[in-house]
Amino acid sequence: MRKSWQKKRPLKTYWDQYQSEDSGSRRHVSGRPRVTPAEDRFLARLTRRRRSTTVPKLVADHFVASERGISATTVRRCLHNAGLYARRPVVCVPLNGRQRRARLCWAREHVSWTRQQWTSVLFTDESGFTLERDSGRLLIWREQSTRYHQSNTLERHSYRGGGIIVWAGISLGGHTDLHVFHGGTLTGVSYQDETLDPNIRPYAGTIGNDFILMDDNARPHRVVVVEDCLEGHGLERMEWPAQLPELNPIGHLWDYLGRQVTALSPPPRS
Repeated sequence: MRKSWQKKRPLKTYWDQYQSEDSGSRRHVSGRPRVTPAEDRFLARLTRRRRSTTVPKLVADHFVASERGISATTVRRCLHNAGLYARRPVVCVPLNGRQRRARLCWAREHVSWTRQQWTSVLFTDESGFTLERDSGRLLIWREQSTRYHQSNTLERHSYRGGGIIVWAGISLGGHTDLHVFHGGTLTGVSYQDETLDPNIRPYAGTIGNDFILMDDNARPHRVVVVEDCLEGHGLERMEWPAQLPELNPIGHLWDYLGRQVTALSPPPRS
């Protein structure tokens, strides 16, 4: 197992290097100690090596290395000058070697596709919507001691009822109708009876023999009854590797539609 950076190279040694690079540039000044360019580089380098470190930890590391204390505000200013800002990290799923190779093969296969080839693809997906205003960051203006006044309360069922699942398909040449699964859940049978037969098959007929269906690896899409239905009607499905990032463009449509629904006042009831 590879040793950690702290054990491999002590902070004091690392600090001495930067002090030697900046020797002669520091002069004595009265008042509160200021951070030298060497200290700026020291803090920035530590942060880039340990992206999840905190400002208090950097203050402590700086004191261990230089035996001189600085404030948290000074550390933040040094990092900002170096172009480093505290942001939420991008979250991704862990991938094994087989999944990485499958992603790469899929990308290489489709990177050179022409517009005509993509025109034959119908991108489909489902999305859940709630008929209640679902925002934990909703703010109101109220006076002190009026928290429980009727005008300052928001009625909402504890069981979060009113949710629906909506399905749709889009392509470069058109789109299907929106379909609502009134049962609130999606199964392989409902996916076949309510989308494949009444929506996907007629749309495939308008495109012709080059038609390709793109749906993700959700369990209702991959059950035997759905596979048999697609094979029986000669409908080709695009291969979609496991854990593939969200490349379906219909996701942008759901995001836009969700924002529009949330902005409705009063919220929809049906």
